Amino acid sequence: MNPYAESAERVALRKAVADLAAGYGRGYFSERARAGEKTTDLWADMGKHGYLGVAVPEEYGGGGGGIGDLAAVCEELATAGCPLLLMVVSPAICATVIARFGTDEQKQRWLPGFADGTRTMAFSITEPDAGSNAHKITTTGRRDGDDWLLTGRKTYISGVDEAESVLVVARTEDARTGRLQPALFVVPTDAPGFEWKPIAMDLLSPERQFTLFFDDVRLPANALVGAEGAGIAQLFAGLNPERIMAASFSTGLGRFALRRATEYVKTREVFGAPIGSHQALAHPLAQSHIEIELARLMTQRAAALYDAGDDAAAGEAANMAKYAAAEAACTVVDRAIQAHGGNGLASEYGLASLLAATRAGRIAPVSREMVLNFVAMHSLGLPKSY
Repeated sequence: MNPYAESAERVALRKAVADLAAGYGRGYFSERARAGEKTTDLWADMGKHGYLGVAVPEEYGGGGGGIGDLAAVCEELATAGCPLLLMVVSPAICATVIARFGTDEQKQRWLPGFADGTRTMAFSITEPDAGSNAHKITTTGRRDGDDWLLTGRKTYISGVDEAESVLVVARTEDARTGRLQPALFVVPTDAPGFEWKPIAMDLLSPERQFTLFFDDVRLPANALVGAEGAGIAQLFAGLNPERIMAASFSTGLGRFALRRATEYVKTREVFGAPIGSHQALAHPLAQSHIEIELARLMTQRAAALYDAGDDAAAGEAANMAKYAAAEAACTVVDRAIQAHGGNGLASEYGLASLLAATRAGRIAPVSREMVLNFVAMHSLGLPKSY
């Protein structure tokens, strides 16, 4: 088997998703976003065809594949101009954590809905005062009889208004000092004491960002997913897939921008020749093609390591993939806009709005600087700098 080629099944999956997404396209996505509307019909269509649940175990109605299959779905959607941020969160992080660490009851309750797209769950880790330091999380769950009471605040949480619940990363009351021992709670979005407020963003997306407030939100005992002090490994069971999906999100947007640019420079003529015949345009686009393909290859490596159960190696590769993909996407969008000249800023061409979308990939879900810190320390063995 060629380790550098995807399986016939995944190639077929990519084509099927690309064909479905082509019926929607960038115009559909942009129009919904500008109107303040959701892409619910696209999500439902994806769920109906089983594409959202490709990584959910078969016994719960999913495809039984791995994170590499789900990442391929995410990438093809973005390549069609329809990047669905909720895919990174709901089926990748939340479904993975519940499938690996949930009780039988939790799996039966949630996974079939993840598989067909009828249930969505947001993911909540970032806090206003913690930044990139997850060990400083202060959102706390404390026992009250058989129940839990959750108190704290989160920020930049995606898609809460579209989800029926949120998977919240907290710490228990008796673990507020020392290294983080995460406790993961499923919180219904209509729970008393739980409020959220939208964050105004200069980002063209139907999926919004929110600040969350938990004021003694009462949760039943079965709201806890996994062990109370399961350790950081349980958290990264969801965060490594998040980085892999974020990489595919970026490479998909990069492929979209590159395709638009190459189509344009082939047909746009100035001074009697297609502008793509000039190396000043051809070479940067060729560079971007190389950069995108390298990022895709690292993303496939990260997914293969994760699906093989090698969490440590997958963590390194997932960080590298996320970094490479975000850099490639930012660069190619800038080059595509330059190749279009003034048209690159026109809404008709669907490129200018990608400046913020791809730039976000350098920041979230982990900043490029923290990825470099990780690689310097863990890959190169350099002293910790933070």
